[in-house]
Amino acid sequence: MSKRVLVTGGASGLGAALVNEFLKRGDHVLVTDLADEHGPPAGADYLRLDVTSDADWDNARQWVESTWGGLDILVNNAGIATGGRIDVISLAEWQGVIDVNLLSVVRGCQAFVPMMKAQGTAGQDGGHIVNTASLAGLVHPPAMASYTAVKAGVVAISESLHYELSPWGIAVSAVCPGFFQTNLASSLNGSDAAVDKVAARLIEKSPLTASQIAAEVMKGIEARRMVIQPDAPGRKAVWTKKFARPLYDREQRRFAARIRAMTESSK
Repeated sequence: MSKRVLVTGGASGLGAALVNEFLKRGDHVLVTDLADEHGPPAGADYLRLDVTSDADWDNARQWVESTWGGLDILVNNAGIATGGRIDVISLAEWQGVIDVNLLSVVRGCQAFVPMMKAQGTAGQDGGHIVNTASLAGLVHPPAMASYTAVKAGVVAISESLHYELSPWGIAVSAVCPGFFQTNLASSLNGSDAAVDKVAARLIEKSPLTASQIAAEVMKGIEARRMVIQPDAPGRKAVWTKKFARPLYDREQRRFAARIRAMTESSK
């Protein structure tokens, strides 16, 4: 049976790849994004949505209610890449990534949870909220404090809501991919340019594509898993942190030393 799906940040990257996966299985999809120039793929609808705007979220809710009469899957995917050393990036950069990457998830849930609650009861499929977090929400490398903080927050929100909404049959998942090829690197324009270059290189060098990650995410959505880790390197990193902590600590300290060496040599 086809589902009614809203995807934020659905015009590019992982969002676009997830949109294609939903369309392939015959779902009705509303693609939302900031980019006015992006039309939706064939078979999808498009709505401009600034995830930091309460008014835009209200407009999206009204569109869904009047067009579909309800929503089965909300994918809070929109986000920006950020990072930088604690003594380099500004408080304004922290506030920006909190608003886009963390509070957008809160806004999305507040907009659509009442609708989903009205649809579902325990033991039934009342809907599914899928929040794009990151491997950085589970492991916390150096020089990424602003990003790891908000992505860990997305994981925490997802886990809390997973239990909170279970009486209505609503599932909640946090998607936690590692590095994969995406245009997310283009949003790396913070004040710590040296660290941004390191992060962009890791994204660009990954052998994984957004389409590969999306295909694995869909398996996790269908299984209604609370934490979806779609790639083997990410699962290995979490395993190392949990079961081989001295090794994990050495790797992170070594990475921090590399960042110091690279940033000092670029002065």
